[in-house]
Amino acid sequence: MAPEVIACEQQYDYSYDARCDVWSLGITAIELGDGDPPLFDMHPVKTLFKIPRNPPPTLLHPEKWCRGFNHFISQCLIKDFEKRPTVTHLLEHPFIKQVHGKDMSLQKQLAELIQEQQRLGSVAKTRHERIHTRRPYHVDGADKYSQDDDLVNLEVLDEDTIIHQLQKRYADLQIYTYVGDILIALNPFQNLSIYSPQFSKLYHGMKRSSNPPHIFASADAAYQSMVTFSKDQCIIISGESGAGKTESAHLIVQHLTFLGKANNRALREKILQVNPLVEAFGNACTAINDNSSRFGKYLEMMFTPTGAVMGAKISEYLLEKSRVIKQAVGEKNFHIFYYIYAGLYHQKKLSEYRLPEKKPPRYIDNETGRVMHDIVTKDSYGRQFEAIQHCFRIIGFTDEEVYSVYRILTGILNTGNIEFAAISSQHQTDKSEVPNPEALENAAALLSIGSEELQEALTSHCVVTRGETIIRTNTVDKAADVRDAMSKALYGRLFSWIVNRINTLLQPDKNICNTENGMNVGILDIFGFENFARNSFEQLCINIANEQIQFYFNQHIFALEQMEYQNEGIDAATVEYEDNRPLLDMFLQKPMGLLSLLDEESRFPQATDLTLVDKFEDNLRCKYFWRPKGVELSFGIQHYAGKVLYDASAFLEKNRDTLPADIVVVLRTSENKLLQQLFSSPLTKTGNLAQARARVTAASRSLPPQLTAGRIKVDTMEVMRHPEETTNMKRQTMASYFRYSLMDLLSKMVVGQPHFIRCIKPNDDREALTFSHERVLLQLRYTGILETVKIRQKGYSHRILFEEFVKRYYYLAFKAHESPLGSRENCLTILEKAKLENWILGKTKVFLKYYHIEQLNLFLREVIGRVVIMQAYIKGWLGARRYKKVKEKRENSAVTIQSAWRGYEARRKYKEIRNRRNNAAIHIQAAFRGYIVRKNYPRLKKSTGCVADSQHMSSCSTSDVDYEEHWQQTSNQSSPVVPDFLDKQTKKKDWDEIAASPFTVKNTCKMSDSQLISQSQSIADHQSSPLRCPKKGGSENCLEQKLRTPRRRCQQPKMLNSPEDNMYYNQLNGTLEYQGSKRKPRKLGQIKVLDGEDEYYKSLSAVEYIPEDDSCLSSPSPPSSRGVSFTQSCTYSVD
Repeated sequence: MAPEVIACEQQYDYSYDARCDVWSLGITAIELGDGDPPLFDMHPVKTLFKIPRNPPPTLLHPEKWCRGFNHFISQCLIKDFEKRPTVTHLLEHPFIKQVHGKDMSLQKQLAELIQEQQRLGSVAKTRHERIHTRRPYHVDGADKYSQDDDLVNLEVLDEDTIIHQLQKRYADLQIYTYVGDILIALNPFQNLSIYSPQFSKLYHGMKRSSNPPHIFASADAAYQSMVTFSKDQCIIISGESGAGKTESAHLIVQHLTFLGKANNRALREKILQVNPLVEAFGNACTAINDNSSRFGKYLEMMFTPTGAVMGAKISEYLLEKSRVIKQAVGEKNFHIFYYIYAGLYHQKKLSEYRLPEKKPPRYIDNETGRVMHDIVTKDSYGRQFEAIQHCFRIIGFTDEEVYSVYRILTGILNTGNIEFAAISSQHQTDKSEVPNPEALENAAALLSIGSEELQEALTSHCVVTRGETIIRTNTVDKAADVRDAMSKALYGRLFSWIVNRINTLLQPDKNICNTENGMNVGILDIFGFENFARNSFEQLCINIANEQIQFYFNQHIFALEQMEYQNEGIDAATVEYEDNRPLLDMFLQKPMGLLSLLDEESRFPQATDLTLVDKFEDNLRCKYFWRPKGVELSFGIQHYAGKVLYDASAFLEKNRDTLPADIVVVLRTSENKLLQQLFSSPLTKTGNLAQARARVTAASRSLPPQLTAGRIKVDTMEVMRHPEETTNMKRQTMASYFRYSLMDLLSKMVVGQPHFIRCIKPNDDREALTFSHERVLLQLRYTGILETVKIRQKGYSHRILFEEFVKRYYYLAFKAHESPLGSRENCLTILEKAKLENWILGKTKVFLKYYHIEQLNLFLREVIGRVVIMQAYIKGWLGARRYKKVKEKRENSAVTIQSAWRGYEARRKYKEIRNRRNNAAIHIQAAFRGYIVRKNYPRLKKSTGCVADSQHMSSCSTSDVDYEEHWQQTSNQSSPVVPDFLDKQTKKKDWDEIAASPFTVKNTCKMSDSQLISQSQSIADHQSSPLRCPKKGGSENCLEQKLRTPRRRCQQPKMLNSPEDNMYYNQLNGTLEYQGSKRKPRKLGQIKVLDGEDEYYKSLSAVEYIPEDDSCLSSPSPPSSRGVSFTQSCTYSVD
C-alpha cells in the first residue's frame, strides 16, 4: 500500500492518483527479486505503522542485481507521489526499453525458470490473518506478539532498561506501550495516520495481543468491561502540561462513540463536537503548550445496558478566569477571543460589535504587538471560528443564543478598554472617573445596560450600615479591580452556562432510554503539572489537583492491593512506592492546612501577601515546605513531580475573587436575557453556575439610590433577588471552591473501575522524533512507572470475591441452568477448567494477574458465542415452523376469501350478461319483426288487387271520431299490462311471451287498402313491441296486421287521424284486454316461453287456412269473435 493511500485514511482532505499503482509495481519487483515483499514477516497493523515512516524499501542484496533494475525500483518507490513517475514515463526507462525485441528469448528463459521451480517444489508460506477479520475469538497460548509491547515482560527491571525500551519504540513511532493494564503514551508532536475508522475496527473487541498497543485498546477495554460487568468505568489521563492529555481524550471519545454506535447519528455528531467547543472557551496558549487546558474537565458518556451511547454530560472545574484580564509573558488569552475577532474581521462585522480594526483590545494585546497581524494573516483563526459556529449549530444552540454569546464576549473585550483617571474635589481626593466614555458606551451597548449605571457601579460602591445606605467612591486602582472582576465574572459564568447548555442538549431522552439502568464511562482531562519561571496561585491549584490524581493512582495501584494481600493472607512481595499523602494533608487538612490558612488570612481586611507567607512559614513546619532566603513574597513546595517555587503576589486578591454587589445589580438590569440569567442564577459549591434556575424569593430589595438616579425606570425583572443570594457574600473563596471541586471529582472517579493512561512528554522543545533521556526519566520517576512495572509483574491487579467470580464465569464449568454457590471449590473448578496459571485463592477473594481477566473474558465470550449460535438456530427453526403455519393459515384464508369473492363476481357478471342478452334479444326481435313487416308490405299490397271504393272510404272517414273515442275508452279499461303507445313506454311484460316463443300466424281475413295502410302505420310507430292477434269468440276472420314505417328520433308521436287506425287499436286493445284477463301480470323484463299446452299457442295452431276473398276486405270481423284471421298474403312466422 502506497504511503499516500495510508495517509488519505486519516487526512480527509488528502488525495492520491494512479501513481499509487507505480508504488505497487516497485513492491512487486522487489518480491520477484527477493522472493518476499518488504516487511512480509511483520503484522499488517505494524506494517501500516512502518510504511509512511520508514525510508523506501530496497532489495535485500542490491549488489546482486544490475544497476538498471535497482534504479527502476528506486523510481517506482519514491515516497512523494507528486515526484513519482507515471507508468508512461516508466515505459521509457532503460531497464524496460532493453527488453524490446527480446520477447521470445525472455519467454524461453521464464519457462525454464518455471520448470526448475516445479522440479524443486514450491514452499508453502503462511499468510497473516486478514486485518478486517470478524472470526470467533479463540484463546491460543501459542499466539505470537511482540514482547516489547508490554514492559512487564522485561526480564531486567531497571530505569535504564525501561528508558531504552521506550526510546527504541519511539524511534519507530510506536508511541504506545503497555505496563500491564496501564498505557504509556509519548507525545509524537506530529500527526499520525493511526486513528482512522480502519484502526477503530481493529480495536473492537479484539484480544489485546492481536494488535500493537494503542489508545483505542484502552478505550475498548473500558467499554468491554462496562458491557460485560454492567459497571461504570473511569479513564484517568494524567501527565505534564504538553504531554498530550487533551488529544488523548479526543481519541478516547472518538473510539467510544464508534463502539457505542446508536441509531441516532445526530447524537454521535453532537458528542464529537463537544470537546472542540469547550476547549475553544477553556484552552489557551502557554509557554510550554499551544493548546493547554486551563480548566478541569470530566466527561461522562452514558450508555444503554446493551452498549449504545445515549447521551453525555460535562463537569468543569476551576476555570482560570484570571487569564481573561492578564497573561504572563509569552502566553495568550483564551482561544475564543482570537477566533471571534478573526471571524468578525473577515465577515466585516467588527463595527457591529464595536471592535477596533487596527489596535487590539487590551485584554488580548501582548508585548510583541503582533496580535492584529496574526488575526488578519493567519487562516487558522478564521477556520477555527467557522468550526466553532459549526459546533454551535450541530450541538443545538439557537441563533439568538449564539448572538448573545458573541455580544458578551465582545462586551468583555470592550470592558477591558475602559480606563480611569483620578479627580480631586473639595472633599474627596481619591475619586475616579472615566475620561474617555467611548469604551464605556461600547461595553454598555454590547451588554445592553445603561452607560451611566455602569460608570456609577465601576467608580463607586454602596455600603449598607444599620439600615443606612452609604455611597463611597472608588480609587483608580479599585475601579480597575472592579472592572477586571466584572470581566472575570462575565466570562466565568458564560463558560458555566455553555457547559450547562451542552448538558441539557446532550442529556438522554427519557422517552426512549431508561437512564436508571444506564452506565457511564468517565474521561478525566485535567490540567497537567506545571512549573513555570513564575508560578502563581493558579499553578498552586493545578499542582494540588495533580497531587490528588497521583494519590488516587497510588492508592489504587499500590496501597489497596497490598492491603488486601495482608487481609487475605497472600504471601506477595511488598513494593515500595512514594506516598504523597502527607503532602496532600499539608494542603487540605483543617484547620492548619495551606488552603485553610489562605482562607483565614483572606478574611482579614488588613492582611497582605507578606503576612500570608509569614503565616505559612509559621504553621507549615514540614519537609515539603520551605521559604527561600532573600525573597520575601515566595515559598517553595516539594511536589511529587519536583520542587516548585511560587510567587505569592496577589494570592489574597485572587483567592477572594470579590465581585461587588453593585455590578451584579447593574448586569441584572440588562435587556439581554442571557446576561440576566447569568447573574440571576446562584453558584454551586464548586463555583460554577447552577444548572437549574433558582426560585425568585419575595424578600427582595430595591436598587441602590445612585443607580435609580441615572434612569427614570430600570428594567429589573418583576422581582429582583438581592445580589448577596447570588454572589454569596459569605465570602466563598477560590480555595473553598477548589476544595469542593476536588471532593466532587473524586466522588465521580471512585464509583467506576479505573483505567490509567500516563502521558509522557519526550522533550521540552515540542520537536518530533526527539527523545530527551533526562526529561523522560524524570517523569517516569515521579509517576512511579518503575514501581508500577514491578507490582504488575509480581502482584495481582484483580481481586474478585468468590460470589462475584462464580456469578461471572460459571458458564465456563457449569451448565446454564445450574446455579452454583459462590464457594472456594466452585472457583477452583472454574479456574482449572479455564487452565489458567499463576493465580491465588485467598480467604474470600480470587487473586488474578492483569492478563487473566482478558483470558477469562475471551473464554466467556467464546462460550456465550456458541450458546448464541445454538439459540439462533433454534429460534430460526421455531420461526420457520411458525412462519409455515401462519403462511398456511393465510393461504387457506386467502382461498376462502377468493372463493367467496369469485362467487360474488360470477353471480354479478351472470346477472349483467343475462340482462344484456335479454335487452339484446328484445331489440333484435323488434328489428327483425319490423324488417319482416316492411318486407312483406309491398307484396301484400299488390296481392290485394283492389282499391277501396269511395263509399267505404267516406264511411270510414265519418266514423273516424267514433273509432277514436271507442279506442280511448277501451284503452282506459284495458289491463295494466297493455303498453302505453302514446308515451313510448313499452312494457315488456306482455310482449315477452311472444318474443320468447316462435309462432306462426296465418291471416286469411280480407280488408280494404285503407285499413291495411292504417294498421301498418300504427304498428310501425310501435315496432319495438311484439304484437299478436287476439281470438274473438267463434269467428274465423282475423284483422291483418301491418307495420308502418318507423318515425325518426325526436319526431312527434303519430296521432290517430283515420278510422282505420281507430278500428285497429280498438281491436288490438280488446285482444290485449282479453289476453290480460287470462294471464297473471309478469315482472318487467320477464320473458314468457310458450310451451305446448299454452292456450294461446293452441288457439294459434287451430287457425284454419282461409283463401283470399275480396269480401273479406270489405267488412271487418265480428267484434265478438275470439279468433284472429289474416289474409293469406299477410301470413308470416316468427321464430
